[in-house]
Amino acid sequence: MSSLTTSTSERTPTVGIVGGGQLALMTYQAALSLDVPVVVLAARADDPVARVATSVLIGDPGAAEALGALAERCDVVTFDHELVPPALLEELEAAGTVVRPSAATLRVAADKLAQRRALEAAGLPVPAFVEVTRAADLDAFGARHGWPLVLKAARGGYDGRGIWIIDAAVEAAPHLEAGLPLLVEPHLPLERELAVLVARRPGGASVAYPVVETVQVDGICHEVLAPAAVSADLAAEAQQLAIAIADLVDAVGILAVELFVVDGRLSVNELAPRPHNSGHLTIEGCATSQFENHLRAVLDLPLGATDLRAEAVAMVNVLPSGTALRPLAEALACDGSHVHLYGKQARPGRKVGHVTATGSDMDEVRARARAATRRLVAPVADDAGLGRVEVGS
Repeated sequence: MSSLTTSTSERTPTVGIVGGGQLALMTYQAALSLDVPVVVLAARADDPVARVATSVLIGDPGAAEALGALAERCDVVTFDHELVPPALLEELEAAGTVVRPSAATLRVAADKLAQRRALEAAGLPVPAFVEVTRAADLDAFGARHGWPLVLKAARGGYDGRGIWIIDAAVEAAPHLEAGLPLLVEPHLPLERELAVLVARRPGGASVAYPVVETVQVDGICHEVLAPAAVSADLAAEAQQLAIAIADLVDAVGILAVELFVVDGRLSVNELAPRPHNSGHLTIEGCATSQFENHLRAVLDLPLGATDLRAEAVAMVNVLPSGTALRPLAEALACDGSHVHLYGKQARPGRKVGHVTATGSDMDEVRARARAATRRLVAPVADDAGLGRVEVGS
């Protein structure tokens, strides 16, 4: 891989971001603070970052021509999603483009089946799984582990898409007929779902963020809470596991490691080689946001501290129930909540923003973030009805 020059005597290298969504938008906002030049490859002119960035290319991020045009205008290429074919990135690397994370990293970290195989081979904890190519694979797995099962698309699934809970092999027929690469795992009795972000430089220096708890509803993350309500020993184990995985896949930039807690033990669910929804609260909640540390890492600059800036931090995703949001003023009237909107068209279940609150008590900050979110997505309710909330509920 080529190296970047970041000497103070020369210009700051230009970062090219593949993808124009909210992750690219928040990375761009961090770049403005550091005076890092950015060029974005967005699929559409109305993508969140394309609406505000000064240097934007419109094109298909899965097309060699568009990627080549981006590479010509930047010094290092990074991503706000992992859907770019690794073969195209290998071509960029062969031509001398610095790609971070690399094509080799994305081949593993962007494919759920490749992830599981690599982690299992390294002796790291993962749920039982098998590749699924026919209904008989499901019947055999179900006979060993019981029904229902969790069927997953190996690539491209997120926010509840590409994940199906099935009670019989026949329910997988449409997905098998579509020719999707699939894997299956048991439907585990989860105690909690956690996430750890690791920022890692090309030489291997890394920092781990505090462990957070993600609150999932129908496969979609609704809330993120920091610190996670787990023991100090389990939190340290989760951070050490995440760093080991970042080293294993040779991550550069942010790597998100999603974890299950089952019977008090950690098991790796999925990896995401990019900034991640579980890290949005780092903007107000940590000494250095995940977006700034992603930029620092891909530019091979010193990484920032990851300490929490408050005893309790809660983030709630803005998920509309309809096709419009309520006036912003109503949410901003909730004192002590930080509203982030992405400029995306509202539709039911689509993440169009998030709200973060910080303070000294988790119940209080969680209720505050929820109240501001409700004022965006629904008629103003009686906030007193929120009451106290159990962490993890």
